[in-house]
This record gives sequence, structure tokens and C-alpha cells, in this order.
Amino acid sequence: MHETPTTSSSEIEAAPRIGLGTDRHRMVVGRPCLLGGVSIDCQVGPFGHSDADAILHALIDALLGAAGLDDIGTLFPDTDPQWKGANSADLLVEALQLLSAQSLHPVSADITAHCDRPKIGPHRAQIRANLANWLGLPLDRVNIKGKTLEGVTTDVEYIDVIAVVLLQNHRD
Repeated sequence: MHETPTTSSSEIEAAPRIGLGTDRHRMVVGRPCLLGGVSIDCQVGPFGHSDADAILHALIDALLGAAGLDDIGTLFPDTDPQWKGANSADLLVEALQLLSAQSLHPVSADITAHCDRPKIGPHRAQIRANLANWLGLPLDRVNIKGKTLEGVTTDVEYIDVIAVVLLQNHRD
């Protein structure tokens, strides 16, 4: 008979945590375009209840998921008027405080944004610097990539973002 190895609670507590977050917003004409905390001059911007910063929303969900916490929609619901027009950077700071209360901190983050407009490349350095600053990480621990939709069209223009983060326990 094969015995299953056991893992101690201290080993589990010390193990890194991985989180995956996604976000998608319609892009609409005349809406401000704020991505990764950078205001981008573009004819379209993400539509949403808050500032609709899809990069930060995906990042927040990845962080919350890795920590085993509720998602962004549960913590900051679009049905609550207090979040109308909310700055997503403020939501990120609140999420990071929730992680800190659990003695967790980010170790790295990798994000990909899929959209045709705006182009992420010209803003990549500033977005990356913003994220590294908010996460308290060296620049080489944070990455952001922009991908076009490669001609895949729908009736609605959108931005789709995927974020992966690694968290570690503060005590380690």
C-alpha cells in the first residue's frame, strides 16, 4: 500500500502562492483611457463603473486570488455607489493592505494586455514603473506586455488583460 506524504502546516504556510487575474472592458469613444495608472491619449477608453483600469483590475484579482480572498467584484462591487468613478490605484492599495494583514507580499507580477487601441508599447515603461512602485518590487520583477487582437474582430472593441502574481509570506 502506498502512503501519501503529509505536508506540515508550517510548510504550507511558507509555500509561495500563485494568483491569476483577468479583466475585460469594452472600449468606448470619448471615455478616458487609463491603463496601469497611465493616462493615455486615445480616442477610446475602457468603460466601467470605476475608472475601468483593466490592467490594475486584473492585477488586483490575481493578488486577491493568490491570498485566497474575495475577488474585486465582491470587495468593490459596481452596485455600490461609493466605487463609482473610483481610482483603481486606490483599490490596489486596499488590496495590498489586505495581503499585508495576512503577512503576504508580492514577489513578482507578469501581465499581458490584449487590445488594438491603445498600443501598450509606447507606455510600457511607465506602466511597468507604476506597477513596480505600487507593489514595492524591483523593476525586473514586474512585466507588462501588449498584444494586438490579430484581426480577431467582434462588434465591440475591448481590452482583455491577464495577470499572474507570486506572493510570499513576510516571515520568510
